[in-house]
Amino acid sequence: MNSASTAVEPVGARRLLVIGTGSVTAAHLPFWASWLKIGHPGTEVRYVLTGAAGRFVTRESLAAIGGCEVQADRWPDEPEPRARHVDLAQWPDAVVVFPATLNYLARLALGLGDSPSLLALQCTPAAIALAPALPPGGAQSAAYAEHTAKLRARRNVVVVTPHPGRSTTSGKREAWAPAPFPDVLSAADRLRVALEEPALSGPDGHEPETVST
Repeated sequence: MNSASTAVEPVGARRLLVIGTGSVTAAHLPFWASWLKIGHPGTEVRYVLTGAAGRFVTRESLAAIGGCEVQADRWPDEPEPRARHVDLAQWPDAVVVFPATLNYLARLALGLGDSPSLLALQCTPAAIALAPALPPGGAQSAAYAEHTAKLRARRNVVVVTPHPGRSTTSGKREAWAPAPFPDVLSAADRLRVALEEPALSGPDGHEPETVST
């Protein structure tokens, strides 16, 4: 993280959902929670952490630093007045998955909805920016190519290309780290604006005919 990546730029999204999955780079989320809270006070933020993300960052740290709601990505043990996945789908106008593991990307690409966040992302009209974090060889794998191709074909999804990073196992620069959080957020914001623009074509993809009266 350098000064260029942490520069404060306007965020157009008023309601931002951040989903953290089980990569070691989830440990950086408290830093970005502070960055959002201080630099973008007009943006309401919610966080969801998968069970695997909890190995690297706690809900308590995010709630304390970000001053916002942090949910676990699991179905509630007790009844709730509103379905959790419906709230997660309808509430945000932009979603950032940071970091996004290969497992999470695959489940999303396959249309699975076996957790509240996944079911919400399958159904939400909001702009979704995915920030892959991959092990050595992950970016070159057939699975990554196949799943990201499917995700990029979705109208409301953008996959932000990861960059080379150091593997915590080998110590070599052969892993793939997610793009800087501000870059991922900007990608989500650009997609959000594009989705909100009036459609210039009809439902069949062609410009609607002008009817004289």
